[in-house]
Amino acid sequence: MNDDDIERRVTHLVDGHRRFARFEPFSGALALASLNEAYAVQRAFVQDLIASQHTRLAGYKIGLTSPRMQAMCGIDSPIAGRVLANRVLGDGVTLRRRDFGRLGIEFEIGVRIGRALPPEGAPYAFADVATAVAAVAPAVEVVDDRNAEYQGLDMASLVADNSWNAGLILGAWRSCWPDLAELPGRVSRNGEFFDEGHGRDVLGHPAHALTWLANHLAAHGEGLRAGDVVATGSLVPTQFPAGPEHWHYRLGGMGELDFQVID
Repeated sequence: MNDDDIERRVTHLVDGHRRFARFEPFSGALALASLNEAYAVQRAFVQDLIASQHTRLAGYKIGLTSPRMQAMCGIDSPIAGRVLANRVLGDGVTLRRRDFGRLGIEFEIGVRIGRALPPEGAPYAFADVATAVAAVAPAVEVVDDRNAEYQGLDMASLVADNSWNAGLILGAWRSCWPDLAELPGRVSRNGEFFDEGHGRDVLGHPAHALTWLANHLAAHGEGLRAGDVVATGSLVPTQFPAGPEHWHYRLGGMGELDFQVID
């Protein structure tokens, strides 16, 4: 796939988001032959967003890391996306449903990288990656699936569309933390308990997901940088707010965050 092929697909994605068009897999002349092609389109798409929105890369999201999320999407392996700095939000934010094709929210363990993991250091092991983490925070990934059809979801098209990342809400960072595998994440909606999961639901441990990401990036000549933020995967399935709602997320004793969703 040459640069012109990539640019045609980027133009298709930009136009689809501008029109809030329903997500449809690439097909016909735009069909993607492999995940490598999908990630090439994703990189170009994100570079286009960075240039047009005058922002920078803040980090990454890792998707489909829990059995419930994989079952929801019918995909049995993780995927990666990129988080832009202008889409990193703080506790107490208000999200507007009309700003998205379809707003989704995912409750995660966020990490901040303290020591770079460059591509020349790969392959990375669990211990290499776990000791590179400088801080942990409750995180909620904001996704926009543009009303996608989940039956027979095309993994390559999902990846090309930046794995649907549309933002990241972060709570306060903590520099000390317990075993992340045992950390519970408890979700409430409008003051009532909604669902919960644990760090072990994310590939057995969030650092396993982070190890996957570090080695995935290295395979493409990229690496994690000191200061990068990473959402390690949702502890519970994606939720799609249906109207004005108040959400609360408590990550064990590590902190909590609140946000509102309005129409």
